[in-house]
Amino acid sequence: MGLENIGGWEFILIILVGLFIFGPDRLPKAIGDGMRMLRNVRQMARNATGDLSKELGTDIQLEDLHPKTFLRKHLLSEADEAALRKPLQGIYDDVKGVADGVKRDAQAAASAANGATAAAATPAPPAQPAVRASWDDVT
Repeated sequence: MGLENIGGWEFILIILVGLFIFGPDRLPKAIGDGMRMLRNVRQMARNATGDLSKELGTDIQLEDLHPKTFLRKHLLSEADEAALRKPLQGIYDDVKGVADGVKRDAQAAASAANGATAAAATPAPPAQPAVRASWDDVT
């Protein structure tokens, strides 16, 4: 965990907001207090996962504490998980096939519309002017 997701302008904005809220005198102390609190929270989380791992007799990571992940990893076997996914997999395949068909039809319609537009944009060959009879031609 770090500052990978924060850009330069965002970091400058955070510093400026901190300066306006805490002032230049108390800002370093506020940053130190925040970092200390973050370290304490991380330590408490590590201790909780360690205690839980000891009690359950299995290795538990912090990500495993999410209920869905916990059930998937510790209570369901791979066969059970596959059995739960099997009915939905057929439906997913059907929906994906229909979506692919609609996508192909839309692309065909778009290319046909582009072809018709290109044909309409192409100028027609100039028509030969109609020969008009005049009075002089008759006499």
